[in-house]
Amino acid sequence: MSDVTRTRHARPVHHWRRDVVELAALFTAVAVADAVANLIGHGPDGPVLLVTSAVVLVATAGFHAWWARRPGHAPPAGDTGTRSSASRSAGLPEQSAGTADVTGPGALWRMRTTVKDEPGSLAALCAALAERRVDILSLQTHPLADGTVDEFLLRAPGPLSAAEITRAVALAGGTGTWIERADAHDLVDVPTRVLGLAARTALDAAELPLALRQLLGRCTIRSLPGTPVGGGRGPEPVPAEGVLEDTVMRLRAPEGGVLTVERAYLPFTPTEFARARALVELDGRLGPRIPRGQDVLTLPEGNDIAVRRVDTGDVAEAKAMHDRCSTRTLAMRYHGPVGDAGRYLNHLLSPRFGRTLAAQTPAGQIVGLGHLLWDGDETEVALLIEDEWQRRGIGAELLGRLVAMAVEAGCASVYAVTRASNTGMVAAMRGLGLPLDYQVEEGTLVITARLDSAPDASRPSLDIARAHLGDPAHRG
Repeated sequence: MSDVTRTRHARPVHHWRRDVVELAALFTAVAVADAVANLIGHGPDGPVLLVTSAVVLVATAGFHAWWARRPGHAPPAGDTGTRSSASRSAGLPEQSAGTADVTGPGALWRMRTTVKDEPGSLAALCAALAERRVDILSLQTHPLADGTVDEFLLRAPGPLSAAEITRAVALAGGTGTWIERADAHDLVDVPTRVLGLAARTALDAAELPLALRQLLGRCTIRSLPGTPVGGGRGPEPVPAEGVLEDTVMRLRAPEGGVLTVERAYLPFTPTEFARARALVELDGRLGPRIPRGQDVLTLPEGNDIAVRRVDTGDVAEAKAMHDRCSTRTLAMRYHGPVGDAGRYLNHLLSPRFGRTLAAQTPAGQIVGLGHLLWDGDETEVALLIEDEWQRRGIGAELLGRLVAMAVEAGCASVYAVTRASNTGMVAAMRGLGLPLDYQVEEGTLVITARLDSAPDASRPSLDIARAHLGDPAHRG
């Protein structure tokens, strides 16, 4: 009978044959001891030999008990033969069961590889990682028609490189392996992360591109209108369930048109496509929405200005502000002649393409606009302040809040496109206290602020960003 059977349900299972064998062994030992005692006791030195034998036996038993209690030889607390047997039956090397240091320091990696859909393929891959003391923190499976894509979150010893991990996986049968560094945010399990992204999307329509990017990794997301501006032929029709083509997925955008998601380094799986489609469908069912909180800003001269999120419902007020702006101010913002502002304000104010903050007087008149625009996998910031309200710090306040939103969204950098003569925009970017890169081409100045390389103390406060993300505690 095996150890597993005898210890089932943590209670020993006795058998009558074992009791009979033990009783027979006891009677045999008593008979042998009696015969030896009679033989030695009747000799001339019989009593001395009996006493000496008893002392030796007692000393031997005491030494054995002391030796067994030493830390180097005592079995671990709670250790049983069942666990060792189970480890060996899983096909893992015996020494790998205790070699991986789960709590110790190491490097986190995200790895994806394709294995054959047959018994033992995943076990061989896990054994290869265990031999190199790589701990598997989480595992997702993406079934395919001719195999399975396995996505791992790994903790590996610091000296172990990505190339060594990839080589071990290849020898174990993994193909198409992709690996990159992970961080503590990846330790959150997938269902919890997806629910969090769905909650963010439900609160703010501008979160959909960011949620898709966090769900799918580094990718480029573009929204194409159903009918191009100025007429002409629109994008190809997309079925209601969407289209998946290797590294490109196309989904029907909630407001009409096509939402494309593309990445160059890794094909999408049907599981990822289903998750992305579910987020887009949730966004479509909820309809247009933005947080309605606002923040009151007191200018140096004492005037109060409200700062709040705006969307396409505010196009009329935004267009009226454009009509009050001078030609020079509009040229500084749009880098050339400006025609009918209504043609592109619907795009700029749409939550699908980013977030827009407005500075508004107590009378409800918009006097400044600040845009945070999702430009593929980059992020652009832009400002437009009405002439009479310039040089009062409104642009710097809007820019600081926009950059705080970019930090909250996980953007690595933001860039502004302006003219070299636009000293107000240049001063506002410098006032952020972030590392800046400058590029000048034919009078056009591109200023890029790096958010990931800046110390936390120099970043704008995230509390300001949350005031415009719908946190009731920060609403004015």
